[in-house]
Amino acid sequence: MPAPPHDASGHTWHHPDAVLFAITKNGLVAGVTAPEGYVSDMPAFGQLLSDQDIVAVLAYIKSTWPRKMAAAQREVTEAQGR
Repeated sequence: MPAPPHDASGHTWHHPDAVLFAITKNGLVAGVTAPEGYVSDMPAFGQLLSDQDIVAVLAYIKSTWPRKMAAAQREVTEAQGR
């Protein structure tokens, strides 16, 4: 399954920062960052990008979201304690 779009048409904004970071760094791994049996084309970028680079990429993606989406994602992140 292809990775979802990271704009308003996708569901990336439903996830807290820690999950977005883990998925970007490690890819979608069944039983770890995805449900058991889940198959995805989302690769890991941990070998290509530093942690700071991943944070910067995610900040850019989030900067393109509509205000309501960004606010909802911040609430999800805060609820996760991070």
